[in-house]
Amino acid sequence: MILAAGLSPAWQQILTFGEFRTGEVNRANEAVWCASGKVLNVSIALHHLKVNSKTLALIGGDAGKSIQDEFRASGIPARWVKSDAGTRVCTTILADNATTELVENARRPKPEALNRFHAAFQSEVKRADYVVLSGSVPSGTKDGYTANLLKGVKATSILDIRGPQLIRALRHQPLLVKPNREELEQTVGKKLRSSRQLIKASRSLIQQGAQWVLITSGASPMHLVSESEAFEISPLSSKVVNPIGCGDCLTAGIAAGLDSGLDILESVRLGVAAATVNLQALRPAEVSLSRARKLAKTVEIRSC
Repeated sequence: MILAAGLSPAWQQILTFGEFRTGEVNRANEAVWCASGKVLNVSIALHHLKVNSKTLALIGGDAGKSIQDEFRASGIPARWVKSDAGTRVCTTILADNATTELVENARRPKPEALNRFHAAFQSEVKRADYVVLSGSVPSGTKDGYTANLLKGVKATSILDIRGPQLIRALRHQPLLVKPNREELEQTVGKKLRSSRQLIKASRSLIQQGAQWVLITSGASPMHLVSESEAFEISPLSSKVVNPIGCGDCLTAGIAAGLDSGLDILESVRLGVAAATVNLQALRPAEVSLSRARKLAKTVEIRSC
């Protein structure tokens, strides 16, 4: 079983326009509301990839209730930890062949809510073979919070987090950490302008405990790095409908592959394929397993 956990889900509005002009009235061609944010995108993708999984997330307010209703209607197993802080609402604007994100930061919960999440995590993770921790943490969350969650955990961990939360969690030896290029730059505190610099920065995380580091760079090739190996993975070309959630589908595909017994390279292939399928749909993370498996066979990986 895979446990997908996180503190910063979102209730997402997606608006499509033929064109969009700031400072003017813009009327949308289409409007969609859905559960989103990293943790929920991972969860939804795992469900559509037909993996035995469960969601654990901190939610509150009307937006949190809407998320609960959607997951219940979709049959996605979940445990919700209630917070006094309402779940954030984010907006995606799709117009002029571009994507604009209006992102509300996760609202600050009371310490009691974070304590309840910690207790729920410790209970749920006992039944998990893999745990995927993803997303930012709300303001006021101590830098060592994620590391404390992982203390004593036997499940194999995959981390899509950044900054101090990531650095302090590395001592628990996650199988894979998945920062994007900007997040890795923020984590190591400098610009990374070449593949060689990316690999070197990745190995600084490996020296602190990570087994593998996967760096994404938008439409540019990804890099998968271990202590002794480094690979470059070419993204698949595809039409773009909505790029939101692609990184989360990548994470979910990797976790799904590992859970099914694939090795790390084949799991990454499945992850890249899942991200590509996601790119072609308006609603994030509702990926097709059959299409992802077919596309995975075309993903190119080379040593570098």
